[in-house]
Formats: sequence, structure tokens, C-alpha cells
Amino acid sequence: MLIPALFCLVYPACLVWAAVSDLRSMTIPNRLSLILAGVFFPAAVLMGLTPVGFAIHVGIGLGILVIGFAAFAFKVLGGGDAKLLAATALWFHTDGVLAFLVYTALVGGGFTLLLLLARQTLQIYLPTLPQWLQTLLKPKGDIPYGVAICAGGLLAIPYSDLWPLLNTLAA
Repeated sequence: MLIPALFCLVYPACLVWAAVSDLRSMTIPNRLSLILAGVFFPAAVLMGLTPVGFAIHVGIGLGILVIGFAAFAFKVLGGGDAKLLAATALWFHTDGVLAFLVYTALVGGGFTLLLLLARQTLQIYLPTLPQWLQTLLKPKGDIPYGVAICAGGLLAIPYSDLWPLLNTLAA
């Protein structure tokens, strides 16, 4: 029971790590996405995924990676965001990835609006804030979308193949 519990903790820990890293430095480390994707493979065995189910998960992850890189090429998304989206999507089947993407988009839209509002109203406090907050609140700065990906990934856990395993561990 300890090994499945550790794998279940890695997924949310990586997502929170990504959100904090993106907020503080506007970057998501490559090793984070590699850890998140890499841990999926032994977790898939522990979750009892069939070969077909495994192939669906990998196909979803690769599909999101291609879409993410296209968005990166058109400067719609950062490269770290694209990799994190793909590594997170790997953990979901077809219904789950849809929930993940919808949650990510909704949280991302709300977060973006709040950040834009904060950028307009908090400019007078900018010199007194820590450097990472000054960077975050720059009027035409980037949006740390890792925050939305983290929230979307956490909110979508009940739609993942991880959920039954979590319920088993809780019982």
C-alpha cells in the first residue's frame, strides 16, 4: 500500500511545484514534467491499466504535447506550459482529459482576469513588493499558466484512473 500511496502523492506534488515555480520565476522546470510523466508508467501498472488503456493514456499525452507545441510555436503558450499540459494529460483517459482541459481553461481565464485587474490596481505598491511579485505584476508581463494547469489537474482527479486507487487507499 505504501508504493501506490507514494505514486498518488507525486502527481499533486508535481502540480503544486509547477504552480509555485511558475508564479515565482515564470518557468516550469523540465525535470518536473519528466518526473510527472515518468511516474505515470509505474503508476499505470499499479492502477491495473490494460494495454489498450495504457495506449489511450499515452496517445492522449502525445496528442496534447503536439497541440501544446503548436500553441508554443504561435506564442499562445510557454514551452514549460506545453510540456506540463502533456505530462498531466498522460494521467487521464478520454473523459478525464476533457474535464482536465475544461477546468484548466476555466481557472486559467479567471486567474488571467484577476491578474490583469491586480496589474492595473496594484502598480503603486510595486516597488515595495518582493521581486517575484514585481515580475508577476508587470503591466504587460506573461501569465503563469502553470497555476491554471495545477488547478485543472487537481480538480480533475475524480475523473482520472487514479481516483479508484485513492479511494482504495482511503478505505
